[in-house]
Amino acid sequence: MKVNIEKLRSRSVLVTNYIQEPGIGYEKFSQRKKEYTVDQSIIQKLRPFTNKVIIFVFSAEWCPDCHRNVPILELISEKTGIEIRVFGHIKRSNVNSTKKWSIPPSPEEAEEFNVQKIPYIILFDREGEKIGEIIENPPKGKTLEETLLKILTSI
Repeated sequence: MKVNIEKLRSRSVLVTNYIQEPGIGYEKFSQRKKEYTVDQSIIQKLRPFTNKVIIFVFSAEWCPDCHRNVPILELISEKTGIEIRVFGHIKRSNVNSTKKWSIPPSPEEAEEFNVQKIPYIILFDREGEKIGEIIENPPKGKTLEETLLKILTSI
């Protein structure tokens, strides 16, 4: 699956901007960011990927798994320089039972990428080739930074 990275960039926001946006999830995002300590040894191993990958995540302010994981993505971005962008404000569709998300206000990319659960984290190389994904949470017993490193070192 090859995507237009520039188009996705133009329709998403940097993770830092998303986390700092006032609203329902701000306090939960902020609290999680303050409480979490990233594994510095893994951060060191992620740094060489700074100019090789871009990560996009689908998120919602009401989602507990997003509250847990999106602030960690922001920390990873801050510590490594990896560009992480968010398609936020995902809303469930209450009107149409055949569609998972209400578009708008949810971004149309939720349908394009067939997002079923959030956060949905997709890793791309700079040419737009999909490298991997994380759905909702890292595997049991693994941190988000460990999971990202495993995906990136497997390419």
